[in-house]
Amino acid sequence: MKTLFKSQELWDLLETGFIDSEPDEPSQQLREARKRDSKALFMIQQALDDEVFPTISAATTSREAWEFLKKEYLGDEMLISVKLQTLHRDFETLVMQEKESVQEFLTRVSGIVNHMKSYGENESTKRFDHVVAAIEESKDLFDYSFDELMCSLLDH
Repeated sequence: MKTLFKSQELWDLLETGFIDSEPDEPSQQLREARKRDSKALFMIQQALDDEVFPTISAATTSREAWEFLKKEYLGDEMLISVKLQTLHRDFETLVMQEKESVQEFLTRVSGIVNHMKSYGENESTKRFDHVVAAIEESKDLFDYSFDELMCSLLDH
């Protein structure tokens, strides 16, 4: 969803919202902001199935609808913190299984990292910073293929 809103230049409305003052004659800028917000709200409503839609039908702005969906699906700050702690533990205890291919392992790692990002985690994991630095220093990353990266990771 975030990519969709960014592609339509609407993501800022979901992050910050806009103040809808009610002057007698709204300015062109206010009319445009209302139009953008209505477009974003419409896109949210269209993305929801019939079972979820009634829960946000009373929302009058895109930010209001988005905040409700975030709370509904991600939880409050305490719950997000607990989920992130669990994901950090999962990441730190990752071990490649005996019959697991490197590709399957990297897919699992990527899944956990992406899940952490979905909860707002922006920190890189310090445990592998030295490996990243070594690879960056020794290789031209513009010409570095995924297979070469996997081999470097296996070496380290």
